[in-house]
This record gives sequence, C-alpha cells and structure tokens, in this order.
Amino acid sequence: MLMALTACSQSPVGDAAGRRDAATVALPAMKTFRGGEQVAVTRSNVSIARDFLELAFELESGRQLPVLSRFEEPITLRVVGPTPASLGPDLRRLLARLRDEAGIAITQVPASEPAGITVEIVSRLSLQRAVPQAACFVAPRVSGWRDFIRSRRSPRGDWTTLETRERMAIFLPGDVSPQEIRDCLHEELAQALGPVNDLYRLTDSVFNDDNFHSVLTAFDMIILRSFYAPELASGMTREQVAARLPGVLDRINPAGRSGVTQFAGRAPPAWKAAINAALSPQTGEARRLQAAKQAAAIARAEGWVDNRMAFSLFILGRAALGQDGPLALTAFLQAGELYTRRSDTRVHAAHVAVQMAAFSLSAGQPQAAVDLVNTHFGAAMAAENAGLLATLLMIKAEALQAQGKTEEARVIRLDSLGWARYGFGSDQEVRRRLAEIAELSPTRRGDGPT
Repeated sequence: MLMALTACSQSPVGDAAGRRDAATVALPAMKTFRGGEQVAVTRSNVSIARDFLELAFELESGRQLPVLSRFEEPITLRVVGPTPASLGPDLRRLLARLRDEAGIAITQVPASEPAGITVEIVSRLSLQRAVPQAACFVAPRVSGWRDFIRSRRSPRGDWTTLETRERMAIFLPGDVSPQEIRDCLHEELAQALGPVNDLYRLTDSVFNDDNFHSVLTAFDMIILRSFYAPELASGMTREQVAARLPGVLDRINPAGRSGVTQFAGRAPPAWKAAINAALSPQTGEARRLQAAKQAAAIARAEGWVDNRMAFSLFILGRAALGQDGPLALTAFLQAGELYTRRSDTRVHAAHVAVQMAAFSLSAGQPQAAVDLVNTHFGAAMAAENAGLLATLLMIKAEALQAQGKTEEARVIRLDSLGWARYGFGSDQEVRRRLAEIAELSPTRRGDGPT
C-alpha cells in the first residue's frame, strides 16, 4: 500500500469539471447532532487524580496556581451580542449535560440580567486583534468585551490571584462555522468553570491542545464533577485538595477504583515549542516541516509510544504534505498504527484515516478509500465532528463515483453536504471543500482507472 500510494502522493492538479460540479450542486439543510453516549473512562482514579492536580493547579505557561478557585454559588449564564442560530440549541444541550453529568447548578438567564458567566459574541477579527493566537478565550473578573478591553493589562486578569470565581466572560466568534462556535463554547465554558490548563498526554479530553476532541467527554465531566464536589472549596491548596481527592473520585467514579493506572512523564518544553511552531499559521512551510521533524525526533528520544508520539507523527505528516509526499505518507501510516492500538484514540485514528483515504482516492484505489471511511465513520460520529464526517463522506462519494456507483455516490454526497454546512459554515466554503475532494479522483483529472 505504501509503495502504491507514494507514487501519487503529491497534490493533484484539479480539473475544471470538478470545480463546476461543486459550484452548481444544491445544498441540503444543515445536519445537527442530537447527542450520544460518551465513551467510558477506563483508567484508574489514581491516574485521574494526578491529571486533576496538574489541570487545576497549573497554567499552560507552566505557572503554578496557589489555590483552587471555583464558583461557590449557583451559576448563572447569559449570552450577549449577535447570536448565531446554532448557538442556542448547542448551549442548551451543553448546560443540560453539565447539570446531569457534572452535577453543576448552572442556569441561563436573559441577556439583560447580570450573570456569573457572560458569553459574548464578537467578530473573529476583533478576537484576533485582541489575542492574536486565540480563536476564542475566557477571561476572569470581567463581564463583557468592553470590560475586558479596558482591563486586559491590569492585575484583574491574573489567574494566579483568583481565589473564588464570581465573574467570568467567554468571547466567541460569531462569523465562523456552527461547529467552531460550538467547539469554542465547550472548551471555554469548561475553563470558566474549572481547569485552565491543557495536557498533551490526555487522550480523551478537551483539556488537550491537540484539538481532536471538540465536545466535553466523560473524562471532562469527571474532572468538573470533582471540581464542584462538596468535599472541596475555593481557596484550598494543592496539598489540601490532594488529600481529599481520592475519596471524591472513589465516590463519583467507583469504576476507577480498579482501572488502569498510567503515569506518562511530562513533555519537555522543547517538544511543546516544536509542536507550536509546526502548527503556527505565522510560520512558513519550510519552518513548519523543520519544527515537525524536530518534534518527532524529540518524541522518539523520549521513548514515547503513546498519543504524543502519534500526534508528533500526525503533525509531521500534515507539515510534509505538498513538500515531501513519501514522508507525509509514512508519518500518517505510523501515526495511524499507534492510534489504532488504543480504544480511547478512535477519533484520532479517524483524522489520520481522512489523509489515508485521500491518498487512496488519488492513487486510483477507490475501494481502499471506501473501506477506510466505513471503518472510521462511527468514531467521527461519536465525537460529533461534523467537519470530519463531511470530509470522510465526500471522499467516499468520490470513490463510489469512480467505481461507477453513481446513485450510491449521489446519496452519500448529499449526506456529506448536510454535515458540511454545520462543520464548514458558509455555502462557499462547503463548495470549496467539495471541489477539493472531487479533484483528488483520477477520473476527474482525466487519468482514467489505474
């Protein structure tokens, strides 16, 4: 498979027919998620306790938080600004989950009323001007955008001085896809309520900068339920929380008493720096590839065989696309092998499968592309990732078309477009993605079957 796909691993030149078809296809109604059962947490409470302490008492910068801080009263939330239509249903679902799964007393109130948490919708451009590296963010001790702008360079925004949370503001872009708005909502509301740190070693959490998970997981709910356990309180030190946490976890997560205990070492700063450089849109292509190679080299030197090694390889594959096709393919194959070994990295494997299915389609192996999509579709659905679902289905539709299964391809393509409207947003972006996938097929390029 490696030899066959490497020959076609460079980006193909698209044909006008593929672009024309995408420009004229009718778009169906947007598909949305109804919610599903989260994958159960399998590791032990001993492991979860360690994760909790690092999440709750450290910032992403490495600075230590002296005490636990949380809301100590029933929490109210309001939404202000030009609210996208998709936000209301997504917010109601999330608040219901927080009440049911995390035991957090949180209620939405009208925009005109004061609230402990303000969700304000602003433009993406305004967000990027204020915090260039953030797609969305949460700020303590402020009640809105103007308040944040006035006080952002003052000590009010210092998380290390926070003892009890009374006011928080979440800033979301309103001019992006419904999925991006929802993903931001989940991550930022979780941080407004609980931890503000991220750990790359976590495989089943939004508290991870790899962004494979975009909605709160069962693990995240355990962390948040522990955060608001009656045994804990704002102002408690790390040592005080550590003393009570085993009892808290045994009470709320009895299955964790006999789960698997994992102790992954801390990631060195050089690896994190290389990953950040490889992902930065401000970094040139050559520098991104160099940084990705460095991250993979550090991961190998550390002896990692976990998701951090797989993520390094995944980033290397992405950075190598368009520059070194054989390297990209090899990196994706290795990343996929690591991800498929574990039940808690199924959605990670699905992201790799998108790349492999695209290689298969481009190489004139449509059935291999179909098989990859069929294998990983369930994981993408369980993760509620509409963009991933849409891309997988678009590839499958093109693969079926290449096999002469025109009607089946039409049905699958129509399904993909419904998810694409949630995952990608504008009609223009949906059509652009559809055209990109169509141009992968040799039959679209005029190469004929291989």
